[in-house]
Amino acid sequence: MLADDDRAARLLALTGLTPADLRAGLGDPAVLGAVLDFIAGHEPDLVLAAHELGVEPLALVRARDRLA
Repeated sequence: MLADDDRAARLLALTGLTPADLRAGLGDPAVLGAVLDFIAGHEPDLVLAAHELGVEPLALVRARDRLA
């Protein structure tokens, strides 16, 4: 997702995160939750992320639910 400039800009704008926040928050459940909320909130992003990760889209939604 971050390789696509438009998607990356939308992620940062909608989550309020910065690139530094993303790097620093890789192990932070709050940051991971914000990213998963973003991904799950827009089906094309969800499908793309799931495809790139080699998982089913529902796996990403469930991962978000487990963080909550």
